[in-house]
Amino acid sequence: MDKNLNSLLKWSIEHTAPSAHQTTDIRAADETSPSAEHAAAAAPTTSSSVVGDPSAPSGGGATPRPIDPAVLNALFGGPSEAELMKAAIEVITSPASENVALEEKLIAFDNLEQLIESLDNANNLEPLALWSPLLSVLEHEESELRKMAAWCVGTAVQNNVKTQERLLAMGRPGLPKLVELAVKGDEVEGVRRKAVYALSSAVRNYQPALDVVLEELARLGVEGHEGKKEVEATDMDAVDEVIGGLKKAIQGSK
Repeated sequence: MDKNLNSLLKWSIEHTAPSAHQTTDIRAADETSPSAEHAAAAAPTTSSSVVGDPSAPSGGGATPRPIDPAVLNALFGGPSEAELMKAAIEVITSPASENVALEEKLIAFDNLEQLIESLDNANNLEPLALWSPLLSVLEHEESELRKMAAWCVGTAVQNNVKTQERLLAMGRPGLPKLVELAVKGDEVEGVRRKAVYALSSAVRNYQPALDVVLEELARLGVEGHEGKKEVEATDMDAVDEVIGGLKKAIQGSK
């Protein structure tokens, strides 16, 4: 059986009330048992025992389990999360000729960022071919879009080796571009901070990415990184020192 249909079946069983004849049979069986008669005689009569008391929990106090939205989407034709991700990128990267408002693009970016908080959705950026269009927005003339692009990258690669590898494999539009945004003196502060966030997520526990970032910082002559510097990606204190230095540079440029 399809897993979505199976989930729906389980949900329907959990939420099906007993029929009238079932309820009658159960009550009759209980009333004829000696233990039931004894319990009925001994039980005190209180207001909470009144039938139909709205404050009394139904079904023994069990809270109904909500049905999985993915099941409803599959059954009734709603868009999948992969389709929502693709739609968001289409809005974000729409050309000026389509007259899509900045506000609409920012809403699409916010939706995308929430979607890729899921590990599976973040991993789907590659098979859906969304990495290239996402990274291209780091070059956008609108600073709010550059900021959101860096934010989404940071979310996608956080605690995720698979997406860390993919970002590294993207070459110069990826890590080197994020380093450039993080250290560029005339860049908007919000963009720089999100670029640092993305770098922090990209390098932790992933040595190849950290090595590229350190090489790029040295190439750009960033203070404190003039010479070749070796840092272990698994040494969180050492990584924090690198990332902290970038944050201090932003603070000092105000």
